[in-house]
Amino acid sequence: MKRKLLLLIAINVFAFSTALGAVSDEDFEQLRRQLATMSQRLDEIAAENAELRRSQAETATTVADVQTSVAKVRAADTPAAESWSDRVRLDGDFRYRYENIDAEGSSERNRNRIRARANIRADLSDDVEVGFGLSTGSDDPVSANQTLGDGGSSKGVVLNLAYVDWEVTDGLHLMGGKFNNPLMRVGKQQLLWDGDWTPEGLALTYKRDWFFANAIGTYLESDSSKGNSNFSWGGQLGASGEIGGAEVMGGIGYYSIKTKGEGTTFGDSADAGDYFGNTAVEAGGLPCGSTPDTSCTYLYDYLLTEVFAEASFDLGDWPTVVFLDYVNNSDPSDNDTGWAVGTRIGQTKDRGQVEFAYLYADKEADSVLGLLTDSDFAGGGTDNKGHLLQVNYGISKSWSIGAQYFINEADISSGSKSDYNRLMLDTQWKWK
Repeated sequence: MKRKLLLLIAINVFAFSTALGAVSDEDFEQLRRQLATMSQRLDEIAAENAELRRSQAETATTVADVQTSVAKVRAADTPAAESWSDRVRLDGDFRYRYENIDAEGSSERNRNRIRARANIRADLSDDVEVGFGLSTGSDDPVSANQTLGDGGSSKGVVLNLAYVDWEVTDGLHLMGGKFNNPLMRVGKQQLLWDGDWTPEGLALTYKRDWFFANAIGTYLESDSSKGNSNFSWGGQLGASGEIGGAEVMGGIGYYSIKTKGEGTTFGDSADAGDYFGNTAVEAGGLPCGSTPDTSCTYLYDYLLTEVFAEASFDLGDWPTVVFLDYVNNSDPSDNDTGWAVGTRIGQTKDRGQVEFAYLYADKEADSVLGLLTDSDFAGGGTDNKGHLLQVNYGISKSWSIGAQYFINEADISSGSKSDYNRLMLDTQWKWK
């Protein structure tokens, strides 16, 4: 380009010089110097243009790099949108059970039973969980079992859970609806509360370091049109820590269940058996059942004070738990005390693991509310005592088999004490 420009200038100068006549040597030398100066300047301009283009290219690259870095930072700071599967969890279990019941005064009984439960839990936010669960069973508040038979008839499925759990602050939870029992049961025993009971109402739980507290307000009956509406409440305070290499936990509880003068909230108020061992009377003060088809009411309230303790330690290679639970009802003057003591040795969290358990319990007739206590021990309810022996074996992390044997005495205070023996063989799968 530069050569073409110089040639064009030279041609023009030559033509101009020819038109004016001959050019002197001095003029020609001056013209040559001017052309050399112009050539040098053109070289400088070309170099400047090349440097400018290189600088622009580097600037464009830098801008692109910065834009890329900003995009990466924004992507890192912006959480990825969660799908529903990231916020929803499923869990449940299935159990098949064979039972043999040998109760004095009754024919020996054999039956096969199933229990299945399925739950959906969703995290609506970091501090709010809602849950919904179904189970086999009927309307029994303390059992989800279904007995096989009736010609292979369809079996019932019922609402077992429907709740919201809000973590108000770190360690403090507020629950409402129908939820798993938040009250502490040492050793997993069921002196006051059957393991299948899912309370209905409100609950608070708090756990921080060594301290815990649980409170519950539950409706045994919330419909006033039924004539026996009942709101019960209670709570526990406790602490845990290490003593001599063992993890020790203990606490106290108080529960107010106002039932005096009320009919049963589950079952038939005219049926003495539907008071589950608690003292009930007819209107004239006669024992419930003295007059056929006559309604009865509870004779006492259940104002329960509980003291409980548990210690966990290793016995060689075996994780071991020993526990004690004691309860007293302050309303009656007798038959007002219950207690349970026992141990668990081993575990079944993995294949080949074994667990042994032993329990002795004594539940006087009005020591606890019979409706909510263990539904298997002595056939359920109160006014009984005796032993429970149990062994479980882990087939895998999710599958176990086991056996439970009850050696009990029932109907003690009524004057018609009888022996009650019960064998239960279980196989169970858990999933989540």
